[in-house]
Amino acid sequence: MRQSKYITIITMACALFFASCSDEYMENMNTDPSKAATIDPNAQLTTAQLQTYGDLSMMEIYRNYHYAFTQQLMGCWNTTNYGGRHTLDNNEMSRIWTSFYTQSLKNIIDAQYRTAEDAEKVNINSVLRIYRVYLMSIITDTYGDAPFSEAGLGFLEGKFNPKYDKQEDIYNAFFLELEDAVNKIDPTKDKVTGDLIYAGDVTKWQQLANSLRLRFAMRISNVNPTKAQTEFENALAANGGVITDASSDALIKYMTIAFSFGQEAYSDYRGNSLSQLLFGNDPANNPSYLCSTFFNQLYNSGDPRTFKISRCYYDGLMSATSPDNRVDITQEMIEKGIDFSPRDPGAYSWEPWPTGYDSHICAELAVNNPSVTATMAREVEPKLANNFLKSDNPGVVMTSAEVKFLMAEATVKKWNVGSVSAEDLYKQGVRAAMDFLTDNYGCTATTDAEFDAFIQDKGAFGHTDNQKLEAINTQAWILHFTNPAECWANVRRSGYPKLKSPAEYGFGQYLTGGTEIPVRLCYPVLESSYNKKSYNEAIERMGGTDNWHSLLWWDTEN
Repeated sequence: MRQSKYITIITMACALFFASCSDEYMENMNTDPSKAATIDPNAQLTTAQLQTYGDLSMMEIYRNYHYAFTQQLMGCWNTTNYGGRHTLDNNEMSRIWTSFYTQSLKNIIDAQYRTAEDAEKVNINSVLRIYRVYLMSIITDTYGDAPFSEAGLGFLEGKFNPKYDKQEDIYNAFFLELEDAVNKIDPTKDKVTGDLIYAGDVTKWQQLANSLRLRFAMRISNVNPTKAQTEFENALAANGGVITDASSDALIKYMTIAFSFGQEAYSDYRGNSLSQLLFGNDPANNPSYLCSTFFNQLYNSGDPRTFKISRCYYDGLMSATSPDNRVDITQEMIEKGIDFSPRDPGAYSWEPWPTGYDSHICAELAVNNPSVTATMAREVEPKLANNFLKSDNPGVVMTSAEVKFLMAEATVKKWNVGSVSAEDLYKQGVRAAMDFLTDNYGCTATTDAEFDAFIQDKGAFGHTDNQKLEAINTQAWILHFTNPAECWANVRRSGYPKLKSPAEYGFGQYLTGGTEIPVRLCYPVLESSYNKKSYNEAIERMGGTDNWHSLLWWDTEN
């Protein structure tokens, strides 16, 4: 009996031992030793920053829609086919939503959530909060009402069907978040690492947060002028101040890499993918052409940036992976008196086929290279200059030039922003915008003589308030060429420059999405299935249809 009992005990002990070994074995087998159990929130910040302009798939939305709606580019098949001809394509319109929510914001929100109660990580938490607001502003300014308060909390809190916050509520939350984040930053506490904008300088993050408050205050200035003025003035007086010069410009740093459109390129965020998309996957035949609205504004006003931003090239010898071996014929055209032929809104590069001319430069090249064509045709259409087609170009978040323009407009509105006149702030903004191209894109410097000639003539400030607002926001439109999300938002908010529909250029029959220039993009169609209740509530607030002509809350100028 004792022996039987002893055997039973031994058997049970062995069973427990082997069961525990089995559990441990199974746990080890199902654990990937190459994966970290937790992620450094600083690394999550890095990933989110890089994706902002490094996600090749997402950048398509800017070339396809934004640049067409702001009428800065036109003629490239993608730009004309989608935005230029008002073609609704849900896959293309969804790119910001589907990329930010599933990647950038997911990382930011997770990192913010895990550092929220850690007194030793107050700075990284504050920086994450600021960047979350910035990313979310791009989403709401593109689509309108959107998940914010419950976004990214599926795994963390089980909120898999987040509500769509009203845009007004989102903006109100922006101001509170930015103010609180600024006040919690403490330079004596944790160091922020992996920051590709300010290299961990938290004082500059305070300046960015306060400058974003200026941007957002101006955004709501037409729909809620009282709150806008209060928020603007409070931001100027907040801890850390605002961005005052180029040394504090918020620019994401990218690397020099060869352009590729292979599958691997869509998960490689090291280079500026906006520059890559503007270069194009068929650069010799489908480059980025300037729209006549943009080119003519620069050219007809004698703006010294005209041929820094645009050039005319013969691309028959062009590299397929970088803007090398282009033949610049711009100066030859000027000397021969050849007309530049930018594309009108709604036109492809072949509509109409340009007259062209015979190039002496290309004729000389053709002597030793029979593949070179000496007769120019579409080459007389201004293209985006090589300087803007480099993978190490910065990703623009915000600049001191923008802050100057915002302060100039606030002064015109008679807000309390200091003693500097609106005209002087405007001039400082234009000068900073010109220097920005030199400092960050390698463009030749604008001399003081060139600047003075421009600012005293066609670039003058104006006399009436409307003329002043037009001057400020037209210059902001030029500045924001490399910041397409902000460019489109400010054009809609300010109403400047006054853009005409492609229908007025003879393309009305092609505008399948309506003749008026769209003022928002439609939600991803899958939202109507996966987040049906919240989606339907947002649609009802817009009048019952997901229409890209439905005005955003802050948009009263369209």
